[in-house]
Amino acid sequence: MKNRHEQKLIAPELATTTFKEVALGFDEETAVAEAERCLNCKAKPCVKGCPVGIDIPGFIQELKNKNYINAYTIIKKYSSFPAICGRVCPQENQCEKFCVRNRSGGAVAIGLLERFVADWIYEHEDIKVEKIKQNGKSVAVVGSGPAGLACACELAIKGFEVVIYEALHEFGGVLNYGIPEFRLSKKLLDRELDEAKKLGIKFVKNVLIGRTLTIDNLLVEHDAVFIGNGAGLPIFLGIKGENLNGVYSANEYLTRVNLMNAYNDSAVTPILKKGNVVVVGGGNVAMDAARAAKRLGANVTVIYRRTKDAMPARAEEIAHAELEDIKFQFLTNPVEVIGDEEVESIKCIRMELGEPDASGRRRPVDVPNSEHEIKCDQLIVALGTRPNPIIRSTTKDIKFNDNGTIYTDERYRTSKNKVYAGGDAQSGAATVILAMGAGKVAANTIYEDLI
Repeated sequence: MKNRHEQKLIAPELATTTFKEVALGFDEETAVAEAERCLNCKAKPCVKGCPVGIDIPGFIQELKNKNYINAYTIIKKYSSFPAICGRVCPQENQCEKFCVRNRSGGAVAIGLLERFVADWIYEHEDIKVEKIKQNGKSVAVVGSGPAGLACACELAIKGFEVVIYEALHEFGGVLNYGIPEFRLSKKLLDRELDEAKKLGIKFVKNVLIGRTLTIDNLLVEHDAVFIGNGAGLPIFLGIKGENLNGVYSANEYLTRVNLMNAYNDSAVTPILKKGNVVVVGGGNVAMDAARAAKRLGANVTVIYRRTKDAMPARAEEIAHAELEDIKFQFLTNPVEVIGDEEVESIKCIRMELGEPDASGRRRPVDVPNSEHEIKCDQLIVALGTRPNPIIRSTTKDIKFNDNGTIYTDERYRTSKNKVYAGGDAQSGAATVILAMGAGKVAANTIYEDLI
């Protein structure tokens, strides 16, 4: 049996000179050859691992036969944005994890096949949307990220009038401000947003719900509200010196790069383009920030308090960072940011692995007398995010969990009548596909409740 095919990549020495996509996906010949590795299992274990339940063997069978339109049609029944999911979903921990071919030659490259189908359609077909019969109901969607977009598209298909309210000046949420161009091109995102607009969805920007308008204001104008505004409030280290100039949350840093074009010399945003940048964290956002800083000309070091095998980032993203000559210091934890007004260095302590914690991972503990400094002109903190409390502070009758997320039932109903929530605002920071899955289920719940 043949081994899994690998996608083409831009050469590492060229990758760090551009913000263009690094991973190039499959060409047609490779995609068909990879599809032929699928065993079309009757039990479909891969489907059970997909948060939105895509008929994976079904679309791959159509791909084998080069029926790309049929393959795309199957995917779109379940996923609103296959070109995005094919690029950023952690398939190795979801659908591909359960692929039978893991026993021989490696899992079928399901994500890359999904990406190929979507890209092929966009290159060869002019997608038309049939006129949808309206049902007379209107829904407000808070946030234009993956949860909000998935919910809005599903509602529009079902005949609802949908208005998306976005706080920023551009649409897409974390897909736009949080994921760099070299992982998800803005051209592709714009294409997906155009598809949503073809469904009749209205987009309104520069509206911060909780300030510009409240949830109660929206309920006056709409029959229901879906809250999908994500979890954009950064978590910091809580150490001395963290308020010095040159210390950024990864969210702010990536927003300045992605929405304020910090990579252009003419950009009016204070992002260091040379020097030594230290990134604290081991997730995908940390990898994105580190790789972005590298492209801006910095020497980049990622420090992480556990070992490499415990990093939550995708193995693919870690491998890309290593190829791009980003340095890693594991079992290292920052304890102080040093400097006068500007950050000059970061004091760290070495760690060793102790007894397992509640998650089952061995807990890092300090190594006595191991303090040392790392030269640092700019520090990026990528320790995760939590929901912004603005809706909580301006809305009555919505129950929240202790961690600030919105409490819902299993169908994404909140404690407030006609208000629903999903994605990171409800679950805490998670993946794009999980947010999309929540948005889709919530849309179906709204349909059941209102129609």
